[in-house]
Amino acid sequence: SRPRAHPSGASEISCKSGVRPSNNTCSQSVTASVISMTVGIFSNSLALFILLRSYNRIRIKSKASFLLFASSLVITDLLGHLINGSLVLFVYSSQKKWELFDPHRIVCTIFGVCMVFFGLSPLFLGGVMAVERCIGVTRPIFHSTVLASRHMKRLLGITWLLAGLVAVLPVLLWRPYKIQSSRSWCFFHMEQPKDWLDVLLPLIFSLLGLFALLLSIVCNTLTSFALLQARLRRKHHCRGTAYHLEMICQLLAIMLVSCVCWGPLLVKSYTLSRLINGPVTKAKEESASSSLLTVIRMATWNQILDPWVYILLRKAVLRKMFTLFYSLGNKSKILRSVGFTSTCPCTNQHTLWQD
Repeated sequence: SRPRAHPSGASEISCKSGVRPSNNTCSQSVTASVISMTVGIFSNSLALFILLRSYNRIRIKSKASFLLFASSLVITDLLGHLINGSLVLFVYSSQKKWELFDPHRIVCTIFGVCMVFFGLSPLFLGGVMAVERCIGVTRPIFHSTVLASRHMKRLLGITWLLAGLVAVLPVLLWRPYKIQSSRSWCFFHMEQPKDWLDVLLPLIFSLLGLFALLLSIVCNTLTSFALLQARLRRKHHCRGTAYHLEMICQLLAIMLVSCVCWGPLLVKSYTLSRLINGPVTKAKEESASSSLLTVIRMATWNQILDPWVYILLRKAVLRKMFTLFYSLGNKSKILRSVGFTSTCPCTNQHTLWQD
């Protein structure tokens, strides 16, 4: 049989229940799943340690709110690796014989719910973080006086609740998740939608995800322009600008990772949900299945790359990077104009990227 990709991000040969796979093939698939799961857990654990340490030290209210959402994002990604990875390993260990180990489709339902929940939650959290930073930079007085810590925690709960509601919607509407062609994962009825419900469910998933990405792009763009304008006009104190710059660098990186990893799957979900009418040939079905597995493979990298944004784009690392660029290029005027030079125009001290 032909090699395909599976949700853990590796390539695998479709070991369907009616075909006896070689031990080498299944061993390679399971090994790739274990490696992906291990790397994801290690990356998110390291990022969570860094964020929690920063959260305990921080005394700036606006950054504390940002770190709350960032830590929640990393925790969500960590749980996604643990739960989805464990389900993938269980399916492989059972040789994908769903009819034997899951006759009532309970495991498939749990798998589908987890795929949707741990997919939408990072997108929603990225959008909420972008909105929070946009308000914090453009309306700092409103942010500090009206948006209390309890409001941020409630918003976090609502974000998770919305993602959970979308995830269980197929179960509530008696449209359970379907075993996909590779038999290694479960998702919406996207390959052959039969009626309007099969169209509606993936459409809701894709449109909400695309809206979250669009919201992140708009808010991060506004925040970047506001920071640049404030820096050029010398209106902000250097230390305040420093942590704003750190957070916007992380937000832009999170947004870029989400667009690259999740954009193709969201667009693919939207296009497949529109193919309810018209004949579906076997070639088209195989092509749709293969492309769907490819974009799922890309989406799983989001949970691996997200934590490295907080690991690599910390203030200490950014300070070293800009110091290196400054020493190599000696472009002090250009760097100073955007606020990345180590000399602070407010105090003439090297404080911009200091903790």
